[in-house]
Amino acid sequence: MARIRISWGNGEVTASLRDTPTAKALLVALPCKASASTWGEEVYFELPVRASLEPDAQEVIDAGTVCFWVQGSALALPFGPTPVSKGSECRLVTRCNVLGKIEGDPRQLGKVKDGAPIRVEVIPDKG
Repeated sequence: MARIRISWGNGEVTASLRDTPTAKALLVALPCKASASTWGEEVYFELPVRASLEPDAQEVIDAGTVCFWVQGSALALPFGPTPVSKGSECRLVTRCNVLGKIEGDPRQLGKVKDGAPIRVEVIPDKG
């Protein structure tokens, strides 16, 4: 559907989004700036997006999945275990809407420090 760039002081990742109601709401709200929070091996930050839990929302997902935490109005970007994980799984605090997937190595998100400024923007379509 679309691609986004998530950037911070010393790095960035790009992600491909699925065609979902929450992904569409996110695209309308971009570009946005936020302050990063970290929780284990997850980066999350609040965005001016409101959404309802979608039928395919998940709690245990693959590293690099782009998720939207409905209760916190936040983008959640897990790249490894969180404090509620069992073993090496990526477990979110609750079920979250699945928006897409980070392209490349999601462990780059490990460079994001708590409180770091984050920018999220749409990558223009080259077509």
